[in-house]
Amino acid sequence: MKFADLGLSDELLQSVATAGYDTPTPIQAQAIPPVLMMRDLIGIAQTGTGKTASFVLPMIDILAHGRRRALMPRSLILEPTRELAAQVAENFEKYGKNHDLKMALLIGGVQMGDQVKALSEGVDVLIATPGRLMDLFERGKVLLTGCDLFVIDEADRMLDMGFIPDIENICTKLPATRQTLLFSATMPPPIKKLADRFLSNPKYIEVARPATANTNIAQHKVAVEQRKKRDALRDLLHTDDVKTAIIFCNRKTTVRELSKSLKRHGFSAGEIHGDMDQPARLAELQRFKDGEINILCASDVAARGLDIKGVSHVFNFDTPWHPDDYVHRIGRTGRAGATGRAFTFVTSDDEEALANIEKLTGMEIPAFEIQGEGKQKEPRRSEKPRREEKAEPEQKRQPRAERHGPDKRSSERKPERRQSRQSPEPEAGEEGWNGPVPGFLNISALA
Repeated sequence: MKFADLGLSDELLQSVATAGYDTPTPIQAQAIPPVLMMRDLIGIAQTGTGKTASFVLPMIDILAHGRRRALMPRSLILEPTRELAAQVAENFEKYGKNHDLKMALLIGGVQMGDQVKALSEGVDVLIATPGRLMDLFERGKVLLTGCDLFVIDEADRMLDMGFIPDIENICTKLPATRQTLLFSATMPPPIKKLADRFLSNPKYIEVARPATANTNIAQHKVAVEQRKKRDALRDLLHTDDVKTAIIFCNRKTTVRELSKSLKRHGFSAGEIHGDMDQPARLAELQRFKDGEINILCASDVAARGLDIKGVSHVFNFDTPWHPDDYVHRIGRTGRAGATGRAFTFVTSDDEEALANIEKLTGMEIPAFEIQGEGKQKEPRRSEKPRREEKAEPEQKRQPRAERHGPDKRSSERKPERRQSRQSPEPEAGEEGWNGPVPGFLNISALA
């Protein structure tokens, strides 16, 4: 099947061809026709399957007819993170260049001024994170009564981040007669409840079993001690033909420390985490995409939906706490039919988390033994002579002390003090002294 068989317009087909695509992925082939028929849709697909284009492409054709009004976007796409929202915006720019559509991006971490200005001029597509959207809505800067097409992307991630109440609130502000598209990698009960409440007779599409990992990804678990994780990581980076890699950590502090450590060891590494402001995060992502750095240390802010081509490896420096995060993390590699490798470092404290991951994915992750792990110990042994080198000045000072003679305070006085305790009592007839005679009184200054 080709894109031309899906009912898309000639202008859109030209944009798709210019982008270098000819054959749709399974989720695109199944989702685009019902979306063009204005049906509600539930799309269950693992990450990296082309899910974004499955709703961006038909939306462009649907919105090609109609006019925009100030403060009233014609469509709304909700994303859980700023990075995902920015990525969807890039897709609209890439595929919609032959259409006269205006788009606005409402995300936190940037000034509201430009966002409010874009809304006041009218937009066809509004891409937003729930927090910033609700903030502007409460300020009266955006109205949702004219939004006829609503997309909830990465719904399970919305659930993890606590956005479900906000989504329910937003749904009550939208027109009752609208088209709603819901996409998710998993379908936990709260998401199903949300779909049952706000979707009308949706078309259900499931490209892969929920919470399954991409079969193009070779998965491995590496048993390692906590203090040897960095050694094991550097060994794999050197020996496993790593071209580009994303390294996931559970904590933001670990991301920062690991990035600094890799740089000290000569690796071209960067970092992205929630404590960075939006421009810095986007700049670091762009450096990674442009090849200025080939290793990106990240928290789970980068685990969902980021489409970065050519990522050969994913490393879970920390075993993820939530099993769903494992599927999304390793989904950053092996995208669009390519192959990839994923390594998860497992300590003795991670046994329960690993068991939950293997239960969710329905497979036992094969163990991987690092062949060069013993080599990492050699530099530590070579450091021992450094402590001996520090002792050399003391050895040099000893002959120097012999040349200048013994220190009377250290070599004579202290022994005499010990001797004074054993010195005999003074003889009878000695006057002016009522205790033992100190030994130093017998030493002549002329000796």
